[in-house]
Amino acid sequence: MKIFKEELVKSKNYIGGKSIEEVAGPGRKIYKLSSNENALGISPKAVEAAQKAASELHIYPDGTPDKLAKAIATSYDNKVSPEQVLIGNSGSEVIEILVRGLLDKGSEYIVANPTFQLYRILGIKMGAEQVDVRLKENWELDIEGIVNSFNDRTRLLYITNPNNPTGTIYSYQELDELFKHVPEGVVIVYDEVYERYVDNDNYSTAMRWLDQGKDIIGINSFSKMYGMAGMRLGYGYTNDKLADYLRKLTRPFMINSIAIAAGIAAINDGAFIEKSVSHVKQEKKYLYAELDRLGVEYWKSESNFIMIRLSERASEFEEFMLAQDVMVRPVGYFGAEGCVRVTIGTEDGNRAYIKGLEKFLAQ
Repeated sequence: MKIFKEELVKSKNYIGGKSIEEVAGPGRKIYKLSSNENALGISPKAVEAAQKAASELHIYPDGTPDKLAKAIATSYDNKVSPEQVLIGNSGSEVIEILVRGLLDKGSEYIVANPTFQLYRILGIKMGAEQVDVRLKENWELDIEGIVNSFNDRTRLLYITNPNNPTGTIYSYQELDELFKHVPEGVVIVYDEVYERYVDNDNYSTAMRWLDQGKDIIGINSFSKMYGMAGMRLGYGYTNDKLADYLRKLTRPFMINSIAIAAGIAAINDGAFIEKSVSHVKQEKKYLYAELDRLGVEYWKSESNFIMIRLSERASEFEEFMLAQDVMVRPVGYFGAEGCVRVTIGTEDGNRAYIKGLEKFLAQ
């Protein structure tokens, strides 16, 4: 008698970036530019709220995090109701809930690689099949290829906007065209965890198509803009029908008290959000100028990281930069062969990166 599911035995786990502890010795200063964390840390108001909540950990949190859902809905000017918000321990968990609820053996999901690899991994664990419609030159969507891939087994269409690891966006015009052809019964998973950094008028969140009645869910995370990566908190917003169905897969007391309190405080700290956006915009100007000076191929980014191309030297560059006390992330694993994703860090971190890159190119 078989105990294990064949699809789980064959599947692989997500490979995350290394932690500072894995690479740093005692007293060594490391600039971690490999995981797209907020260079400014966490909102002081979120820290204060977390500390207060920590003194009451003997009390269960809300069985359903209604106060946090209400705060999230308010941040969207109440264009969605709290009941349309699905909260999880990270944006990745919200995606996992989707996968558990909508994929099964024999079903398919469409992904446009290079992109976030957890989509592929979670689908395979359910016995579903990934249909990879790779991005075209310059990281553009192959709309015709996606449309031609729809069939009666398709359940999910993943759109990551801004895309990870490229940092590029898809305009609402091209997505409007694509979404016209999405068949009934296919849910659009619109991963927009970097949307706060976007500075392009041709961009739209999932809200645009939710208003049009599409079966779409916008995925967000508190790990990026809000600087709460260590707390593991994320959410999705969707229509009432999908939200009610997916909530059946959540657990009571699923979100801890500290995360709830810190999340509410972070959402309401507009000054910290503005400061974080301003920092990324300012440092991009410096980094673009330096990459141009060094003649490195890169792509203008609408996120808090910039992807560069070093071809066959990408892995070598990672090791070289570790010796310069800077952590970067090769993204061949994501499907962007020969490329490296570098988070926009502090001023000191960004300058250490450019100094190391210059040394590397001079070899």
